[in-house]
Amino acid sequence: MNVAILDFHPPTFSESEPSARELMEQALAPHMLVGMPHLTPSGLSETWAMKELGHRHWLMLARHLGMENADFRTPDGGEAYAAICATSLQHANFGAVRANDVLTIRSSLSPVSRTQVSTRHRLFVRGGLIGEVELISTFVCRMREGDNYSIARVPLPSVAAVVEDSALARTAALLRAGTLKTHFGLPANPVKALRGFRFEPDASQEFNGAGLFYFAEFQALIDRAFGRWFPELSQVSRREIFFSGNIRAGEAVRVELMGLSPDRRRSFCRLRREEDGKVIGKAFMEWQAE
Repeated sequence: MNVAILDFHPPTFSESEPSARELMEQALAPHMLVGMPHLTPSGLSETWAMKELGHRHWLMLARHLGMENADFRTPDGGEAYAAICATSLQHANFGAVRANDVLTIRSSLSPVSRTQVSTRHRLFVRGGLIGEVELISTFVCRMREGDNYSIARVPLPSVAAVVEDSALARTAALLRAGTLKTHFGLPANPVKALRGFRFEPDASQEFNGAGLFYFAEFQALIDRAFGRWFPELSQVSRREIFFSGNIRAGEAVRVELMGLSPDRRRSFCRLRREEDGKVIGKAFMEWQAE
């Protein structure tokens, strides 16, 4: 039997170990070869895409701040995190992606307030747009060590004096204030849930390296609930999620359907932690027509 051994050496680096800064630049390369880790039976995995774009968001922010790596710190040296507080997916056509396609990601960063930063990402395959994603983050830390209930915003050096407009940031502000009346054509403040789905996230699967219920898993959990409720629905073409809390390891989350259009193509749901009933996320979605 013949065995082929591939000893891969990136052509842009020397034989010495590359720096974190060099690896950040490599991780932000615009082209990726699509394989099994990136796919589901229906095409590109939205959960994978959000994780990848979240990673790029943090690296872009670190580069924007002139850092050598994405090790964000509070003024007293404690760990801080660029926590995602809102996401938007538009014009999604992830079903067009197949193995061995080249995925191209074009990204830009802009501050949208004194404490929030947006990155926008346009995804292409074979020259065609398959999705546009916006991620907005703010810096947070734990006020009590190890307690995900104690996550709070922290002041860090301003990223810029001039900010750009973001419709997603404006919607998030209205939702936090309770003044948003409708979104995606659905009431934004309904009282009664239409149905619910209970899930127990696993610390080894749905939590990230910071010990937090990962933002990309909110969307994955929502899809599990909708797969139970409406298995006939196709892929999501548009989705916005707004985050307002986290959970502790071992706790359960309920996905609650709060609104549904007559044709079932648009929906609104919220994620609520079972321990104390706090709403930790709200999601508005539009599904592709069959």
